[in-house]
Amino acid sequence: MESDIADPSLAEAGRARIRWAGRAMPVLATLGERFRGQRPFAGAGIAACLHVTAETAGLVRLLTTGGGRVRLAASNPLSTQDDVAAALAAEDGVTVFARAGEGLDSYEAHIRMALGDEGPAGGTGPAGGTGPARPSAARQPGPDLVIDDGGDLIDMLHRHRPDLLSGVRGGCESTTTGVTRLRRMAAAGRLAFPVVAADVSATRRMLDNFSGTGQSVLDGLLRATNLLLAGRVVVVAGYGPCGAGIAERARGLGAQVIVTEVDPVRALRAALNGFRVLPMTQAASIGEVFITATGNRDVITGEHLALMRDGALLANAGHFDVEIDVRALAGAAAEVTPGIRPHADEYLMPDGRRLILLAEGRVVNLVAAEGNPAPVMDLSFAVQALALAWLAGGQAGLEPGVHDVPRQVDLEVARLELESMGVRIDTMTPVQDEYLSAWRRG
Repeated sequence: MESDIADPSLAEAGRARIRWAGRAMPVLATLGERFRGQRPFAGAGIAACLHVTAETAGLVRLLTTGGGRVRLAASNPLSTQDDVAAALAAEDGVTVFARAGEGLDSYEAHIRMALGDEGPAGGTGPAGGTGPARPSAARQPGPDLVIDDGGDLIDMLHRHRPDLLSGVRGGCESTTTGVTRLRRMAAAGRLAFPVVAADVSATRRMLDNFSGTGQSVLDGLLRATNLLLAGRVVVVAGYGPCGAGIAERARGLGAQVIVTEVDPVRALRAALNGFRVLPMTQAASIGEVFITATGNRDVITGEHLALMRDGALLANAGHFDVEIDVRALAGAAAEVTPGIRPHADEYLMPDGRRLILLAEGRVVNLVAAEGNPAPVMDLSFAVQALALAWLAGGQAGLEPGVHDVPRQVDLEVARLELESMGVRIDTMTPVQDEYLSAWRRG
């Protein structure tokens, strides 16, 4: 099967971008040396639905170094870097189905192609083409392993290619949204194979969600607006690992931060960490900048939009573009001015107020910026690669459903990360080990 990408001539520019990201990804480099000898994915077909970025290229290369054959589709068309897609498509063992800005039909067709459906005649197609791929009746062998970002690939696999399910050994899901979807599938008895919830990894939540997303979301917001956050009232909807990171960094830049929550435990944590906690109906009239990070829909609705002050900025950090009710915003507007700045659209309300929507309500750090920094994705992708290698090793008796990342994976990733930072830690003595394993005092 040939790749379906925008422009193969961009490959050299993509390779330069991949090399730059690779300089900041020492853990994947270490695992590459290990996987080259161990070949944990030897002969395995791996279907992947991920953000097609320079950092993701490090994971794809690691999987092929370990012997896998990767078919990659984009998990968000607006985050696809066409030069990276071209560079990966030129490598042995990698087939790419992704174009920046493609429509929904093409996006779904590319996911089906990653699962084995044949693509349109002509492979890569014309440079800059954005038309939907047209799968034919011809199909490739199905995947042995899957790796997903948001759950769309695994959902498509179950709905569109149930004939392939028996051949899938397992998968890995990297987002909170995707894990939530898969838990619902498992509860309904519909998930046909084991999936490791990489998002629940302790190391990943600590670095990727809190530090990485916390920084990159504000990076996207500032690139799109050139706003001074100091003194502004910033409303962060959701105080999970991502929302907490966003709130802390906004406070660090001098913003007055309000948190909205539906979970009393998380709301209590936010209050004890010094944030003002309010319902969205109260925060809507106070806030100047709104950032959603909940993984749920209708967090900001027409009711809230009607209360917002002139010039309010709306940004979403959740995986899907459902957290801000963009339809309600468009329906209420008297006039829309798209692109008043890159990735910023102005909605003029009948009463004269202007509301600014960033990144079309899509995930702002990947649309208006470059996503999480490479060192963050180094650790995150290391968790996913080791979890996938664990599944590829044939975990006897592992039932279909959602499974936590094995503790040994978290410990190994943390150890490799500390080594790359030049940090050393203590080890317990045999006496200490014995003391902790005994129940008698002594």
